[in-house]
Amino acid sequence: MPTISEYKGNKLICLNPGSKFMFSFGLGKAKMILENIDAIKKFVETDGADLGEFDIANDKEHGSESSDAKSDV
Repeated sequence: MPTISEYKGNKLICLNPGSKFMFSFGLGKAKMILENIDAIKKFVETDGADLGEFDIANDKEHGSESSDAKSDV
């Protein structure tokens, strides 16, 4: 069961207390995770192969542009 602790005055949540390699993070990262939860779910569902509409970095690597990134000619 997750636990809440404090480090240098900041609250941390640990998702797997007692494990050899604990996974903990603070409020800022918790907010970032919640803001990106759909992309994280897609990442897990596809075993890390795809982020679908959230995969902006991969689109740029393969030469795709979003509609607002196209230049006026």
